[in-house]
Amino acid sequence: MISKLSQSIFLVLILTFFSCGNRSEKQKSLDTVHNSMIMSTDDAPIVLGSNRTAIYLPLLKNKKVGVVGNNTTVIYKLEESSGTEAKKNYTHLVDSLISLGVEVVKVFAPEHGFRGEEPNGAIIPDGIDPKTGLPSISLYKPKASRTSDGDNTKPTPEHLEGVDVLIFDIQDVGTRFYTYISTLHYVMEAAAEQDIPVIVLDRPNPTGHYIDGPILEPEHKSFVGMDPIPVVHGLTIGEYVKMLNGEKLLANGIQADLTVIEMENYDHSKRYDPPLPPSPNLPNATAINLYPSLCFFEGTNVNEGRGTSKQFQVFGSPFLDPEVFPYSYVPEPNSASKTPKHNGETCYGRDLSENPRIDEINLDWLIEAYENTSDKTKFFNESKFTRLAGTTKLQEQIESGMSSDEIKETWKDGLEKYAAIREKYLLY
Repeated sequence: MISKLSQSIFLVLILTFFSCGNRSEKQKSLDTVHNSMIMSTDDAPIVLGSNRTAIYLPLLKNKKVGVVGNNTTVIYKLEESSGTEAKKNYTHLVDSLISLGVEVVKVFAPEHGFRGEEPNGAIIPDGIDPKTGLPSISLYKPKASRTSDGDNTKPTPEHLEGVDVLIFDIQDVGTRFYTYISTLHYVMEAAAEQDIPVIVLDRPNPTGHYIDGPILEPEHKSFVGMDPIPVVHGLTIGEYVKMLNGEKLLANGIQADLTVIEMENYDHSKRYDPPLPPSPNLPNATAINLYPSLCFFEGTNVNEGRGTSKQFQVFGSPFLDPEVFPYSYVPEPNSASKTPKHNGETCYGRDLSENPRIDEINLDWLIEAYENTSDKTKFFNESKFTRLAGTTKLQEQIESGMSSDEIKETWKDGLEKYAAIREKYLLY
């Protein structure tokens, strides 16, 4: 389908003498409203999609705008301090748009809320964003409070009334069971059904340099796994939405009127550590790096660090042998987790907070915990583990005694097929 926003972009680009070119010939951004950059951990500056205001502001002129976002939905500014040092700060995208005269009419809140302050599993109610006074529509309800995965996680036609264009701008971490891409899927789908254009402001993927894990099987689709992709998908959110459209993964093969505001100076080989925590239980780069491996523990009787200050950097259980696992801790409620697994109980396990960065899913910790748990019949929460894995095979393989290498060998064919699909949608 021909995108109405794409036609608008063409006119804007002609007027501003901007040419997208190919990936090897990117021109410098013409942004003047927020001429700012956020640095990756190497010396090359990355200009985020949100910072490229000169491209997307004309698309919002005389439009009623809805924004899907959270605490990471920001425009970073690089302010000079003394000498060669620089101080980073930022403005929330909604605050910036309002100050620039854009008519923002609604905001939409994913898991953890529009300001990203709610703990895991917390019910996000509809309401008013206290900082702007805008209506805030919840796009997250825990499974127990909804009749289906689409109920209260997908915008309804009523939610989208009075919205001319939707902006999606959230920091992802590149993992299938991280629910922001499920929200993105439903937002794209709902917008397509209502013929509302979607603008995605692209951001780096901190695990975008590799792909790994089993491919989701259709019969295990859920809000922690919407699309037939591996656990680590290796795409930015801009590339991801292009794949949703191109592979016709939305309901009934519908395609959204989509515009991706690309980044500058990004490629998938660059290390990127998000300056802001993408969610309450991913507080730092180590947690993000270990998340694809340790999140499997969510589907077991092992605590994955919730209820501690080292979320997704430790794991442990009262049912593990302290002779084998001498590290211990006691999970307790905190702002990120109100009811952590094994609350108040001593858990024995591993502290991985000083673990070197890894570039693959590590199954050894999961297998080791299973092999050393006191009652293996109680190790797996079968339905939850299957939703996270996207298949029943992983649990069966671990229970049968297969090694990590043997299990990973069974992923290769699926990953090779996915890699060919992924290649079609890479922007960087």
